[in-house]
Amino acid sequence: MHARNLKWLTLWVGIGASLNLASVSAATLKVGDPAPALHTGKFVQGEPVKSFDKGKAYIVEFWATWCGPCRVAIPHLNETYEKYKDKGLIVIGQDCWEQDETLVEPFIKKMGEKMTYRVAMDDKSENKKGKMAETWMEAAGRKGIPSAFLIDKQSRIAWIGHPMQLQEKVIEEVLAGTFNVDKAATAYIQEQKQEDQLNKVGTELNQAMRNKDWAAAETKLAEVEKMLPEDQRGALDSTRLSILFGKGDNAAGYKMMQKMSDAAPDNAMSQNDLAWRIATDPTIKERDLKLAASFAAKAQELSHGKDPAILDTVARIKFMQGDKDEALELQKKAISLAEGDMKKQLEKTLESYQHGELSKAD
Repeated sequence: MHARNLKWLTLWVGIGASLNLASVSAATLKVGDPAPALHTGKFVQGEPVKSFDKGKAYIVEFWATWCGPCRVAIPHLNETYEKYKDKGLIVIGQDCWEQDETLVEPFIKKMGEKMTYRVAMDDKSENKKGKMAETWMEAAGRKGIPSAFLIDKQSRIAWIGHPMQLQEKVIEEVLAGTFNVDKAATAYIQEQKQEDQLNKVGTELNQAMRNKDWAAAETKLAEVEKMLPEDQRGALDSTRLSILFGKGDNAAGYKMMQKMSDAAPDNAMSQNDLAWRIATDPTIKERDLKLAASFAAKAQELSHGKDPAILDTVARIKFMQGDKDEALELQKKAISLAEGDMKKQLEKTLESYQHGELSKAD
C-alpha cells in the first residue's frame, strides 16, 4: 500500500532490497539499439501509436497506479510533454506490472491536466507479465518503475533511466537531430559496468545488515557512498537510519530524521515516510511518537488532507498516542478517498481500530 523510502534516483539501497539498476551482464537492450516494436494493449488516452515514425522522437515511460514514485514523476513528465509536443515529441505512458487494471482509467481521469499525454495498457494476451514489460523493461534489465526510454528520430534508443533524471538538453538535441547516440551508447555501457560493481557492494551491505553486523554494514555503506556522485548520496539516508536504529543509537537516528525532514520541507511523501517509519519500523525500540506526529502533520498539510496513505499514517500515530476517536475519524476519511486494494486494506485497519487493536503494518 505504501511505497516507502523510495527516492527519485536510479538506485536505492535497503535491507533485502535489490538495487534498481540495469545489469549490463543481464541486459540485451541498451542505448544505441533500435527501439523494440510496440506491443501495447489498449490505448486508454490519446491517439494510439502502432509504430515509431522516422522524424519523430518519443518517450516511453513505464509506470503503474500503485507506484508512489510514478505518481511523483507524472506531473514532471507531463510538463516535459507540454513543452516539447509542438516540436515533435510524443510521450507514451506505458502501464506495466499493474495489480488492478480497472484502476488505470479512473486514475488518469483524477490526474486531469497533470497527465495529458498518451497512455497505453500492456498486452497480456500471451502472458500475465505483459509483452511491453518483457520486451522493454526485462530486456533492458530495468527492475524498477518509473523507467523511461527516449527514442530518437531514427527510432534508436537515445537514453534509458528514471524520467526525473532526463535532462532537457538531451531531449532538445534529440529533437534537433544533433544528439550523438553512438557516444551515449559507449557511455551507457561504462555506466552499467560501474553500476554492476555498485550492485555487488550493495549486496554485501545488505548481507551485513541482515546479519546485524553493523560495523561491517557501516564499512560497506562508506564504499557505496564513494561510488556515487555527491548529489545521489542522499539515497543512502534510509540505510543509514537502519544501521543507526539497528545498533540502538536512537538519538542519532532521530537527529538524522529531523535533518532529513528539514531538507524536504515541501515534500509530503518524504515527511510521510519518516512518520510511518517511526510508527512501524521493528528495529526502532523507543518510538518518538511526538516527532512522528510532527512529520505526519506536515505531510497532511502539504497534501491538503486529501491523500489516503498520509491520512492512514496520521490515524495510526493518533491511535498509538491514545487518541482513538480521532484515529477512527481519520481512518474513515482515508477510506473515503481510497480505491481498489488500498481501500480494502484501510478498511481492515479501521476494523482493527474499532476492536481496540493496532493493525499490523504492511
